[in-house]
Amino acid sequence: MMIDAIIRKTGKGIGLWAVLLFNCAAFAQKIDREDLVTRHTVVVNKIDSLSSLSVGNGRFAFTVDATGLQSFPDAYAKGVPLGTQSQWGWGAFKNDGNYKLSEAYKYYNQYGRKIPYTVQLNTSARSKEASNYFRQSVHRLQLGNIGFDLLKKNGKPANVKDIQHIRQTLNPYTGEVNSSFTLEGIPVKVITVGHQGADLISASVSSPLIAAGRLKIRIRYPYATGEWADVGNDWSNNGEHTTKLIQQTAKGAVIEHQIDSAVYFSSLAWTGKAHLLKKQAHYFVLNPDRANSNFSFSCLFSEQKTNSAVPTFAATQLNSRSQWKDFWQSGAAVDFAGSTDKRAFELERRVILSEYLTKIQCSGDYPPQETGLTYNSWFGKPHIEMHWWHGVHFALWGREELLNRSTGWYATVANKARKIAQVQGFDGLRWQKMTDNEGNESPSSVGAMLIWQQPHLITFAELDYRAKKDIKVLQRYKDLVFETADFMASFAHFDSARGCYNLGPGVIPAQERFKAEFTFNPTYELAYWEWGLKTAQEWRLRLGLSRNPKWDDVIARLSHLPVQQGVYLAAESATDSYTNPEYKTDHPSVLATYGMLPETSLLDKQTMKNTFDLVWKEWSWADTWGWDFPMTAMAATRLGLPDKAVDALLMNVQTNTYLPNGHNYQDDRLRIYLPGNGGLLTAVALMCAGWDGSEGENPGFPKDGSWKVKWEGFRKMM
Repeated sequence: MMIDAIIRKTGKGIGLWAVLLFNCAAFAQKIDREDLVTRHTVVVNKIDSLSSLSVGNGRFAFTVDATGLQSFPDAYAKGVPLGTQSQWGWGAFKNDGNYKLSEAYKYYNQYGRKIPYTVQLNTSARSKEASNYFRQSVHRLQLGNIGFDLLKKNGKPANVKDIQHIRQTLNPYTGEVNSSFTLEGIPVKVITVGHQGADLISASVSSPLIAAGRLKIRIRYPYATGEWADVGNDWSNNGEHTTKLIQQTAKGAVIEHQIDSAVYFSSLAWTGKAHLLKKQAHYFVLNPDRANSNFSFSCLFSEQKTNSAVPTFAATQLNSRSQWKDFWQSGAAVDFAGSTDKRAFELERRVILSEYLTKIQCSGDYPPQETGLTYNSWFGKPHIEMHWWHGVHFALWGREELLNRSTGWYATVANKARKIAQVQGFDGLRWQKMTDNEGNESPSSVGAMLIWQQPHLITFAELDYRAKKDIKVLQRYKDLVFETADFMASFAHFDSARGCYNLGPGVIPAQERFKAEFTFNPTYELAYWEWGLKTAQEWRLRLGLSRNPKWDDVIARLSHLPVQQGVYLAAESATDSYTNPEYKTDHPSVLATYGMLPETSLLDKQTMKNTFDLVWKEWSWADTWGWDFPMTAMAATRLGLPDKAVDALLMNVQTNTYLPNGHNYQDDRLRIYLPGNGGLLTAVALMCAGWDGSEGENPGFPKDGSWKVKWEGFRKMM
């Protein structure tokens, strides 16, 4: 219609060609991705424990302070710690007490049966010790600390106050950290990079301090604390682990570290002359030759001693630049340049740095922990309900292969998920909550009762299928999808008096404020149950199979979403959802019903809109978590409230803080929180590309002209 109008107005064919050429040129104009990314280069000008920077590849990450290495771990311990972690680096304490996981069982009266759940028992000293043991073992290890040993003119070690004239940058487009500083007026320049195909960091150092013998490279090995958090600076317990220099040549060395059940290796390589000496237990010093003021080295961490050459700094830098360019030039991109809303640049910064951080922290072969590969939270263990927030964005941004790396884990641990279901008397696969690479269940009084992680596998499989429309995807996941649905149908309990299937009692919703014994029919979980079972049925039809009658029965007679006074309750059992102050804190997961999830047949949009308005007005937003804001933004977007979507995504609340390095800060305990970063990316994808059946462009952004949104490569959400 637009072209016809122009032809009528001009009366000349050339008008049509001009319009077509103009439109084609505009359509062909792509986002300058390098410019987009590099305008959010991180700059650090001081020692700031919350501004440490990381390099990595998704399976391994290395976090540095303002010196470009890990020179002052104690000074950063209460900020973003200087961690060195890998997906394979786990250890376990000896089970001297011969504890058994069954000693952590608590039996709940559920559905007329006594069902065991693995919780944190305190009923006796023995049960408490058993629960604590299986929470602590296994635990993720801090592999080693690589920093500078810097000496002042008087021969004393330099401290953080001696580091002056700091100028440090992280270029996300190349994955390089460039650091410069002075010590007593003498300059030091450092470039730090991480290899994208190996668990390796490399650094190039230039300083007159090398020739003066005042700059050396230090490698230290901390002990595993076994605490809820491990920041990699426990230098005590020297007798509990061993390190040995097992090989040294003119150009490299190998150190073996044995800690509890784990043994691994650090393979060093350097250019020029240098020698490695053991200074004390678990403490080695690499001394560069004093004839040169430049030095570079690499350190590879591995489970097995390698016989291959360790990549040099030059090779690692080339690898980092090439692979990061490929990453940024693939998948989706969004550019807010030209927006007049003053928050646009900050949102764009959060997006770019979240892409970087989730790539290096969350794209490995296993579900990540909430603090990624930086430091331990919950003993380093992943929480499977969080896998949605860690991974869904990869698929929506056209990088589903990064999500698919970790979805392979489910097949490897299915036997243990099946055993959990069998022990509890259910069918199919009951997926773990707090777990590890091997799929072991960890005691958790809250986690054991959660159920919203159960349909996640179906979500991941469906996202992969939507991206590829390939029967190979159906074949890959079908058994897991079907057994997941079997558990879901089995867990739903038929209430003959009401003529419907209930979820619970014996559940804790995503909003973890309710006691399992009394909680039933949480709203979000009911909707997720229906969506998951219907999607599993669709998978059967795609494969030419008949519908599963049990699933259909549950779908048809699943309890309705609980409504009171025109709004959805958190759970049917929680009639005081909006009058009890405690129940207006934590995750407002009722919004996930039409935020994380698409519209289901159980949903009434007006009731959902009423619920959103009430939550927006009454919720205690100061007592929330980082992914609550993107979840709220997604609900607002689906409800046609783009102003609220942006306001939610950028709400001025502590747990929605994004540090200079891009990390989502929560509190003194969780200084980084990667589900927030992943959630932000998921919400932005929905706000730009919409969802199945959505209308119009950029449904999550206001149409008043204050937002100029240019994007490419997104996939619609379900």
